[in-house]
Amino acid sequence: MTTLLVTTSPVFGSVGRLPQFIADHGWELVRCADPKLPDGGMGEYVERMDFLVVGLIAATADIINKAKHLKAILKHGVGVDNIDIPAATARKIPVLNSPGANANAVAELALGSMISLARHIPMSHKTLLEGTWKREMGSEIEGKTLGIVGFGNIGKLLAKKAQLLGMAVLACDLFPDKAYAAAHNVEIVSMDDLLRCSDYVSLHIFGGKENTNFINAEKLALMKPAACIMNLARGEILDLDALAAALDKGAIRGAAIDAYVVEPPDFAHPIFSSPNVMFTPHTGGDTSESVERVGMINVTDIESLLAGKRPPRILNPEIYA
Repeated sequence: MTTLLVTTSPVFGSVGRLPQFIADHGWELVRCADPKLPDGGMGEYVERMDFLVVGLIAATADIINKAKHLKAILKHGVGVDNIDIPAATARKIPVLNSPGANANAVAELALGSMISLARHIPMSHKTLLEGTWKREMGSEIEGKTLGIVGFGNIGKLLAKKAQLLGMAVLACDLFPDKAYAAAHNVEIVSMDDLLRCSDYVSLHIFGGKENTNFINAEKLALMKPAACIMNLARGEILDLDALAAALDKGAIRGAAIDAYVVEPPDFAHPIFSSPNVMFTPHTGGDTSESVERVGMINVTDIESLLAGKRPPRILNPEIYA
């Protein structure tokens, strides 16, 4: 019997070793990643799917409960805030993710975003194509301070890269790895101190209700007027209304945004009129190397589950109790 993989990721299984691996195992892969549909198009396949690989479109309780043959849910990435884990647990369906596999790609985009903001690259590109020869006075990131909010796999890689370019690094985390920080010359500070002292702030925390508007008007008011903030994590953690207001009155200098509450976002929002913001379409993990690494974790976990084994990344191990 053919194993049916349904994915809500637009890129899962598309690069490197993945297509051949899936073909060699005789699995059927169906992509349901249409952002115009609430379920991405899963409705047609939900009753016969064996495995669900989740991208940006959510695995809701409704989908999970309708998927009578579902054996596991796998996140094509690390953040599982769009998977209803309690609903999966109630049905004894394991939920897995792929921590660290896309960390380098996200860290590199964060670094590129800093340089782009420092040298006004997107803005200069735009004005030049519009026929305006306008040389912007930029700044160097060497000697500046980077504040990393969320000191996990991505944060640690970003810290290392930034230090190689001569930046000082601060970090805050609910459960900071103090030993790693001490060994790598990263100073663990409070959230407020990080915002006050950093020239660039990069957000790498989970989304969800508990972190909605984590960076709000009050937090933005703590930042330096010349500072920039970057959100390459989840859209809800940064209050775009407050950010647009802060930029408009010059309370901070700029921002880079890669994640949005609704994707695609509402382009009528005032933030999209700000000349000092760089936007990317949630592409932090979109490198061929990262997509292959994440996908190979997903498919080898599926292979293990079909063989009756338990991969080490199961997030709800209580289903086996």
